Amino acid sequence: MRVNEKYSTLPAEDRSVHIINICAIEDIGYLPSEGTLLNSLSVDPDAECKHGLYLRDGRRKVDYILVYHPKRPSGSRTLARRVQHGDVAPTARGTRQDQPLPGKGDVGTAGGPEPPMDYHEDDKRFRREEYEGNLLEAGLELERDEETKIHGVGFVKIHAPWNVLCREAEFLKLKMPTKKLYHINETRGLLKKINSVLQKITDPIQPKVAGHRPQTTKRLSYPFSREKQHLFDLSDKDSFFDSKTRSTIVYEILKRTTCTKAKYSMGQGEGRKKDSALLSKRRKCSKYGITSLLANGVYSAAYPLHDGDYEGENVEFNDRKLLYQEWASYGVFYKYQPIDLVRKYFGEKIGLYFAWLGVYTQMLIPASVVGIIVFLYGCATVDENIPSMEMCDQRHNITMCPLCDKTCSYWKMSSACATARASHLFDNPATVFFSVFMALWAATFMEHWKRKQMRLNYRWDLTGFEEEEVSGFDHPRAEYEARVLEKSLRKESKSKETDKVKLTWRDRFPAYVTNLVSIVFMIAVTFAIVLGVIIYRISTAAALAMNSSPSVRSNIRVTVTATAVIINLVVIILLDEVYGCIARWLTKIEVPKTEKSFEERLIFKAFLLKFVNSYTPIFYVAFFKGRFVGRPGDYVYIFRSFRMEECAPGGCLMELCIQLSIIMLGKQLIQNNLFEIGIPKMKKFIRYLRLRRQSPPDHDEYGKKRQRYEADYTLEPFAGLTPEYMEMIIQFGFVTLFVASFPLAPLFALLNNIIEIRLDAKKFVTELRRPVAVRAKDIGIWYNILRGVGKLAVIINAFVISFTSDFIPRLVYLYMYSQNGTMHGFVNHTLSSFNVSDFQNGTAPNDPLDLGYEVQICRYKDYREPPWSEHKYDISKDFWAVLAARLAFVIVFQNLVMFMSDFVDWVIPDIPKDISQQIHKEKVLMVELFMREEQGKQRLLGTWMEKDRKKEEPCNSHGPKAGLDSPEYPGGAL
Repeated sequence: MRVNEKYSTLPAEDRSVHIINICAIEDIGYLPSEGTLLNSLSVDPDAECKHGLYLRDGRRKVDYILVYHPKRPSGSRTLARRVQHGDVAPTARGTRQDQPLPGKGDVGTAGGPEPPMDYHEDDKRFRREEYEGNLLEAGLELERDEETKIHGVGFVKIHAPWNVLCREAEFLKLKMPTKKLYHINETRGLLKKINSVLQKITDPIQPKVAGHRPQTTKRLSYPFSREKQHLFDLSDKDSFFDSKTRSTIVYEILKRTTCTKAKYSMGQGEGRKKDSALLSKRRKCSKYGITSLLANGVYSAAYPLHDGDYEGENVEFNDRKLLYQEWASYGVFYKYQPIDLVRKYFGEKIGLYFAWLGVYTQMLIPASVVGIIVFLYGCATVDENIPSMEMCDQRHNITMCPLCDKTCSYWKMSSACATARASHLFDNPATVFFSVFMALWAATFMEHWKRKQMRLNYRWDLTGFEEEEVSGFDHPRAEYEARVLEKSLRKESKSKETDKVKLTWRDRFPAYVTNLVSIVFMIAVTFAIVLGVIIYRISTAAALAMNSSPSVRSNIRVTVTATAVIINLVVIILLDEVYGCIARWLTKIEVPKTEKSFEERLIFKAFLLKFVNSYTPIFYVAFFKGRFVGRPGDYVYIFRSFRMEECAPGGCLMELCIQLSIIMLGKQLIQNNLFEIGIPKMKKFIRYLRLRRQSPPDHDEYGKKRQRYEADYTLEPFAGLTPEYMEMIIQFGFVTLFVASFPLAPLFALLNNIIEIRLDAKKFVTELRRPVAVRAKDIGIWYNILRGVGKLAVIINAFVISFTSDFIPRLVYLYMYSQNGTMHGFVNHTLSSFNVSDFQNGTAPNDPLDLGYEVQICRYKDYREPPWSEHKYDISKDFWAVLAARLAFVIVFQNLVMFMSDFVDWVIPDIPKDISQQIHKEKVLMVELFMREEQGKQRLLGTWMEKDRKKEEPCNSHGPKAGLDSPEYPGGAL
């Protein structure tokens, strides 16, 4: 429905002032005098309303945008009735005067045929009209624009006037800076000098943003109150509430405002009467806020505007452009983030995410340095490692048992020399130290973040936010309201009883069962895929063993491991996307009441599924591979034909390192970077093609002159921070859970995060619509997940060092079995003997002379009695000694590290001392401010009373004095 077809206009020569009134419609329930939709002075049309950031008058800012798809009304009778009721409506910009006005014989003539009706579109139109009328009653100012350069899209521009901003700021208890300035306590002595030196050193890496430097003064903040406006600096009312705050206030009004009366005439006929009755009943029971209207397609989008363009020579300088230059550009990757500016533009919730990501990345620097040192230590001592030297020494001539049945033959231990030497790079005494260090690092990181979070809360005036956290998450979701409506209709409740209806656990029981079954099924799918990869490894190893090429046979283990890990990586990436969608669907069918509940449930499900998906292959290699193999002559089989895998002679730690490194680096490169860059660009290109197909032929020319709200409409909607946090939490797991096997994990995480920060920043600034600013004082449930991962990391690393690496067996051999106090003979000690005559039928090698000699005894890695023993092939005493040492190490390591982590938690206070002093100082200053104000009121009241007393005193004393002095009243008697 074009705007000039819907409303009559003033003559062209009288258009200096436009006035729009929502018409009175009996069905909607308006009065003709209710609300003003547009009341603006005409300005130079070439100014284009300052690129769409202002209304038509060029003075009132556009605080929010509603987008819809206008359609021509289904019948002409409605339009005719609107004109008969005296509708006076204005036009938005660009109204064409050559179009006939409604009610003048142009549409709906008596003899003309009535066009077909589209009840669905009429319903949407009437809902929009009622909703916008209610927004007007709430005090907002609206302006509609349907003559846009995007074909078939209409925009409603919303402006919040000063009185509405003040009212809502008081309702939301927004803390605003007062006129009172006070000095922040500065450090003194040596600490002040150190800070000064550090400030000079870090000056080149500081962003060139105003206010980023440490402040010596701060304005005292206080929840805004209309009665105490004199406390605040209102010299510039236009900038007192910034764009982020204005959009937050408007969004709160949009969520709170509902439409309940919208309905339309359905025409005649029994079917239509029945539909009308049902629709009328639904309307009486339902309330449609902006979330419901978006979900039902009444509006297609709702978003605040960006401050302007971010690139171009003639672009006015704005916060978005400053963020692009000093934050979202890859050229400033070495600089600190302007967190205060991020918070100012995007709000506290997004600001906290980037602040947390910055702290996490900063803390990865010492972890990377220590990891590099541990790796270099392994490289420096590899030639001094006696076990690997013995394995590489061909003079020992140790013949190993076949790795598979029939096709595999006997092999020399010296052929695994490269694997043994590489294992030492990650399996050395420094690894234990690094595991302890990373456990303490995780605890220190959590404490450091809590302190940083408190500093940000103080700086952003969120210290008293517990009582104020009411915005954004307490409004019922559209889906919840729809389910409550359906339930009330089923019970045939009256409208006054509708508010008492709510969803119980019985209503959600089918969804809970579906959730449980689906999650168990998906975890089973993950395990099945891992089992499939295991079968692939076993069968591929057997097939390659039959190859005639010696080089192929010598590299079987490396080839199988690498290809299997790549398969795991591809499956993990694909399942991650699938599990994310399934987790969202499972959360939707639960129908949580609020957005906060929805977000927490979604995070829990998505994290559980992605955790299992990402780490199951690594858990298998770390704790299960080689544990249930059996022994030669009595192997363990799966599906009666596939023999369980064995670890390499040097242990499974090297294979765990390969598995962890490829999955971690692959996910970071493909999923976190290529997908984040490629998918948004692909979506943007698809939207461009779609808009070009829908728009006029001169789309390219229009594209250069699009208004701000038109350009923002083509951007990708903001989908929340859950994906951003999720990928970082999974990475945090890679860094901490299995760090004993891959000391370089923190380094690769650091390199990834340096890119990730700028990538996310660029996405927020250039690719996404501006999100609504949400107040938050912490990162929510993610902090608890981080703590859980940190605690789990201690346990897992204890088991990795104890059971996956050879650290404990080496210690046991060194102190219990070594004859000369060295590691000489360790390899021979860990190998058991097997008589080849004891092979089961059909399992012996097809080519027993492959090594050039006949083999009588082969060796395998295990602690068992030799074939010449009375209890041959039984578990030996050495096994139980090593197992006891391993369990003791797990208990000691776990308790020691947990104690040290708790000690770090106890030593480092959550609130920095200077911040607690400043918070106390603010409270004292606030009390003093109000005491002075009260004293001033008392003095002023006393002054007024004194003036009144002095004014009344002559009048009161004149009569008695005259009476006393008068001869008519002797003695002063009256």
